[in-house]
Amino acid sequence: MLRILFGEQPREWTGAALETVQSIVSFAALSSSLAERRPEMAKKYRTFAIGAEGLLRSMDEFEQSCYAARRYASQINHSNVRELSQGERLSYDRHVYFDKNAYIRVFALLDKLGTLLNQLLDLRTERFKVHYSFYTMLRNMRENGLFPELMNPLNQLKERHQGAMNRLRNRRNVEIHQMNAELKDDLHQSLTGNGARTTLENLEANLADLDQGWEMIQGSLFHAFRFGCKYLRKMK
Repeated sequence: MLRILFGEQPREWTGAALETVQSIVSFAALSSSLAERRPEMAKKYRTFAIGAEGLLRSMDEFEQSCYAARRYASQINHSNVRELSQGERLSYDRHVYFDKNAYIRVFALLDKLGTLLNQLLDLRTERFKVHYSFYTMLRNMRENGLFPELMNPLNQLKERHQGAMNRLRNRRNVEIHQMNAELKDDLHQSLTGNGARTTLENLEANLADLDQGWEMIQGSLFHAFRFGCKYLRKMK
């Protein structure tokens, strides 16, 4: 959808992302089939189907936000604020919008996935924390030795991308609870310099973190829904 902003055709899923999409679609179809075949549990399985469709949409929205953030960043040729042209300033504002949209969405998506897995596998993570996150759900699986076939690859992804995800979480928390995240860099420069911002934040470093966020999202969804399909087939 957002590629139209750059005069491009809509994206088509390929490679690992396509495999993930196919796993999500298969899970939704299996859930819908079980809802028809087991009417006494139709509400439960329809909830799984709708949850899967919502996660597919969230995956698409996250990828588009990452793409738009990178494309607008590529239109900025200076890091010194005083050297920015009017067009570059506009591109920067658009970059900030989509960058922010992406790093907020990444944790919302993971928490939705954690909720679905908790319900699907009857993990009962809410016993430990009422308002639990994806990471709480994963810790529950790890500490209690639950479904190691799924837990192990999910935990490996968490460990591999921990640094980037921590930085993205910090930016999300600043944005939601303190101030606009991009203004935190303004504040730092104001306190350490002459009171005025002189340089932009490190856009490439932020984009590299988003790339790792994408790998975390795409990989977690793939393993979750591939396992979920196997789990549902046993219900037939």
